[in-house]
Amino acid sequence: MKATYSVKILFVIMLCLGYCLNFNRVTAQNTSASAIIPIPASINTEKGEFTLTSKTKIVVSDNNLATIETAKYLADQAKILCGLNLSIVTTSKSVKNSIVLNTKASGKKESYHLKVGKKNIVISGADQSGLFYGVQTLLQMISSAAENSPKIVIACADINDEPSFTWRGMHLDVSRHFFPVEFVKKMIDMLAMYKINTFHWHLTDDQGWRIEIKKYPKLTEIGGWRDKTMIGHYTENDQKFDSTRYGGFYTQEQIKDVVTYAQKRYITVVPEIEMPGHAVAALSAYPQFSCTGGSFKTYTKWGVSDDVYCAGKEETFSFLEDILDEVVALFPGQYIHIGGDECPKTRWKACPACQKRIKDEGLKNELELQSYFVKRIEKFIVSKGKKLIGWDEILEGGLPERAAVMSWRGYEGGVEAAHTGHDVVMTPGGYCYFDHYQSQDQTNEPLAFGGFLPLEKVYSFSPVPPELSAEEAKHILGAQANVWTEYIPTEKQAEYMIFPRICAMSEILWSPKAKQDYTQFLSRLNGNLKRLQKAGINYRPLKTN
Repeated sequence: MKATYSVKILFVIMLCLGYCLNFNRVTAQNTSASAIIPIPASINTEKGEFTLTSKTKIVVSDNNLATIETAKYLADQAKILCGLNLSIVTTSKSVKNSIVLNTKASGKKESYHLKVGKKNIVISGADQSGLFYGVQTLLQMISSAAENSPKIVIACADINDEPSFTWRGMHLDVSRHFFPVEFVKKMIDMLAMYKINTFHWHLTDDQGWRIEIKKYPKLTEIGGWRDKTMIGHYTENDQKFDSTRYGGFYTQEQIKDVVTYAQKRYITVVPEIEMPGHAVAALSAYPQFSCTGGSFKTYTKWGVSDDVYCAGKEETFSFLEDILDEVVALFPGQYIHIGGDECPKTRWKACPACQKRIKDEGLKNELELQSYFVKRIEKFIVSKGKKLIGWDEILEGGLPERAAVMSWRGYEGGVEAAHTGHDVVMTPGGYCYFDHYQSQDQTNEPLAFGGFLPLEKVYSFSPVPPELSAEEAKHILGAQANVWTEYIPTEKQAEYMIFPRICAMSEILWSPKAKQDYTQFLSRLNGNLKRLQKAGINYRPLKTN
């Protein structure tokens, strides 16, 4: 009896010992891969683990300058995340306890293969962007491991990953409220973490002109500033304003700096220069390009003004082409966004020059005049080796031959554009406008534009409308979140509106539809929130409403 009892005790001790010996491995398996956002296309955990220490080396095996830059980025981030100083070596030889980086993987653009073994970690990108995204996945695994144990143990795993969409974007309006270069860079860093590859920079509007144009210095000297700013919501009957002069702008050197910074994180910056509407800030500086001749002041309230660029004057097009000449030189990306939205026709209807243009060009009405305007600008942009993209109003009166459409008033504009063979970025307000409230109970939320866009609804977004054929669906480049800043005056409030909703958007645009599960996403998000906190991001806490 005693012997049997002793055997039982021994058996229990052995079980406990086995559990203790395997604790780090189990913990590593449960945490290293469980916090990755967006979730990879394929991830298989394996037995064993890799231990990251101060002796771990980052190995650049393809001796490529871009790979070396990514290695430096990995070393810098590892220092921030876990305090380790990882050295970088360039060699094709095997190195024990190493993280090997190369671009030897096959597959589509931006894809990568990440293999965590017991002796080393190998990240292979199909291209340099794919390698960078593989590093981002590893950094999330490192962050998760560092949060859960003093010993940084990463579970062995085999990950193959690629994006679902080529345009994975976020838009930031700096016209209504201006944000300094340091904040823009901070946002670019955070977007890169979640494999967002497009930063749409809304630089001009009625309320402020934010980009230096050397040929027209008054655009920033006058148009970059407004005398006062609306307080409260613009729908209020008794509108109130402060008495503070407000403004700011980016020099061309600052623009170049941001673009270069983003390029190193494989993010393309798309500038938006609004036309023919949302032009009051520009017209306050150069009123001769309006229909009436002015005078104007940079708009101090939100909403839409009737004063727009005059489509009947040749000088208007010369002015805008001069501006675009300087813009094109600053932004090496493929697209120039010209806005094209919310352009009232009131001034055009009363303008002799615009009416003469309608008659001379054989146009039917002011809608076709807007189409004429956009087509003429598109022709100029194409002559500079770029592509035009605009909000879905550019469909009105006829779409330029090579233009792409950003569909914000629901899906309809995108569907119409795709039907006719035009590329589309989906960004319907009901799913993608991050200036909307995050709770139905608005008492504890900052003032917002309106609407209700909780995290779960963002995650339910599907960029491809079901009514498109397989061939038409190929024209859906992807989607983006839009951050309009009428009611977002501070950096902390901007962060609150962006995070963690951008995490949900990133997974919708990167991960396969079959992998998307909101409950499981929330589980992974909890681990990411700790990293956001460490990065100093004022994210909105997870709530049920």
